[in-house]
Amino acid sequence: MAGAHILFFVFITSCIAVTATVFVLENSCPYTVWPGILSGNSTTTLGDGGVPLTPGASVQLTAPPGWSGRFWARTGCSFDPSSRGSCVTGDCGGILNCNRGRFPPAILAEFTVGSGNSDTDIYGVSLVDGYNVKMGIEPLGGTGDCHYAGCLADVNEICPGDLRIMDPNVDGVVAACMSACAAFDLPEFCCTGAHATLQTCDPSRYSMVFKNACPSAYSYAYGDATSIFTCSRSNYLITFCPTRS
Repeated sequence: MAGAHILFFVFITSCIAVTATVFVLENSCPYTVWPGILSGNSTTTLGDGGVPLTPGASVQLTAPPGWSGRFWARTGCSFDPSSRGSCVTGDCGGILNCNRGRFPPAILAEFTVGSGNSDTDIYGVSLVDGYNVKMGIEPLGGTGDCHYAGCLADVNEICPGDLRIMDPNVDGVVAACMSACAAFDLPEFCCTGAHATLQTCDPSRYSMVFKNACPSAYSYAYGDATSIFTCSRSNYLITFCPTRS
């Protein structure tokens, strides 16, 4: 859920890069994906909010200093000539160019790039809103603790039965894996109510499925800080369906 990324955004809002940052979105999936893009603190909309990428295609987007936002893959999309339609996963209101929140489940790449007196970028991959495709973030150049981040496992294959979203177009195929919060809307899974703090919201057996499959990704709202990465003066390659081992 959009409000669930508590720890990540508490961390990133305290940090601020001095040059533009280039993001390269690359589709290594054997099918077309329609990346969705939302800017969190800027009027700058990258890629008009979303672009289609056929297998093997890539696109380069430039973000200004201080930009923050998120990228995700939409799958199974169909749009008419007016850019309206729908996606099986990651839909953002039935339009090609996203200007609003998306409908989970979808894995997210989240960023705040530096500005002002700091050139530190903060980034990570989140499964707090569930999972639909593999994703990787690779810093290109940069200095500091610039680690590869991502989820290289096919979580759809191990998704618990009560979290599965089936592909309406292909019999027997799991299209995505919901978060327990989205599936059950209970405080202990959503980190709300009496469970709204780090001390009272523990990982669940569902979030541990995500964490065990993708150790470097956030798995629930108060996931551990080892899922936050930093790098300075870097560009970034975001790959859907990466083959990196």
